[in-house]
Amino acid sequence: MPRVSTLFKTVLLLSSFMASPLVSAESITVNHVLGSTVIPDTPERVIVVGGNGSLDVLHRLGIKPVGAVTTLMPDYLKDFAKEGIVHVGSTKEVDYEKIFTLKPDVIIAEARMVDAYPTLSSIAPTVMYTVEYGNYWEDTQRNWRMLGKIFNKEQIVEDYINETNDQFAAIQAQVKKNDLNTLAVMNNGNNVSMFGREGRFSVIFNELGFKEAKGTDSTNPHGNLISFEFIAEAAPDVLFILDREQAIGASVGKAKTLFDNPLIKSTPAYKNNRIVYLNPTAWYISIAGMDATQIMIDDMNAVFSPKTAH
Repeated sequence: MPRVSTLFKTVLLLSSFMASPLVSAESITVNHVLGSTVIPDTPERVIVVGGNGSLDVLHRLGIKPVGAVTTLMPDYLKDFAKEGIVHVGSTKEVDYEKIFTLKPDVIIAEARMVDAYPTLSSIAPTVMYTVEYGNYWEDTQRNWRMLGKIFNKEQIVEDYINETNDQFAAIQAQVKKNDLNTLAVMNNGNNVSMFGREGRFSVIFNELGFKEAKGTDSTNPHGNLISFEFIAEAAPDVLFILDREQAIGASVGKAKTLFDNPLIKSTPAYKNNRIVYLNPTAWYISIAGMDATQIMIDDMNAVFSPKTAH
């Protein structure tokens, strides 16, 4: 956690003591992974820190925050972020002084901000917006409903959940019909890791029903390092690839060069044009967003779309 100045700590303690939220008839209490938070009224001044998933949802709900992390912003949110949103840090660090001066009614903190939660909570009511590996859709719905409750947009959220469930069901039917062995991997530089039902790509297997290729049923939520020889031996019918370096803005297109090799070309996935390069922002930075989830669905549907020969 970044260091906080002594003067700011003193101001923070005094303001926390003097401005503790009072429970009123309009107050609501929301539950999240770190407990429960009382929010005195429908918030107008909102700050988002730690990621873009909740910012994505706010965009869909028509709510404009006063502050957010504007780095690594997906294209569909860039115009939204330009319209007067104050930059309040990075996905890993918080500018506490700037957040304090913005006088937020509520702070939405994503997973990377778990350690910052106590300090953020002393500035304003703070809720955690997180998704556990292996539990994507259940946690995502919980997060959406939490924001729906906070901003009095519950019916909009339920409608979108129902729409998403319908799309999931359609993909499940296609997966069942085709019975495809699947491998989901992420490259970080030249290193390649595979993920199973308990990892970053759990929604592919748990909610959408893709079958793990033989020998690839990893239970490590952070993935297992593998080689291209391993991928060739697993012989997946479908290969999903996430380029982490592209997700964090370190490079563009490295994955496609890295996976352009004879071992990958020996797989059924390559021969049948079922290699899908996942949208890096949706799967890595904007996790559990509404637009991000739709992009993830589109990535899955690409498996069943008409293919162009190599």
